[in-house]
Amino acid sequence: MSVPLKPVADYIVAAVEEAATKTASGLYLPSASQEKPKVANVLAVGPAVQGVKKGDKIVYKSYSQTDIKVDGKEYLLVQEQDVLATVDA
Repeated sequence: MSVPLKPVADYIVAAVEEAATKTASGLYLPSASQEKPKVANVLAVGPAVQGVKKGDKIVYKSYSQTDIKVDGKEYLLVQEQDVLATVDA
């Protein structure tokens, strides 16, 4: 997947994972009660990023990201210092 954004410095471009639409027991959740996920898939990293690489899943701080929409797709810009952890799949 080609990303139209090229991050600079210690920024990371990521795509947010979709929120769960139903519970483990099979109940469907209305969109108003769905929790916004704080996990994203890394699509590109800036040249100063050392601890995260393309393809990683990251957990990031709430309210620390910049949301941007390019060509109808939503992306997330996060600084490396706002990444709390990587997720092992």
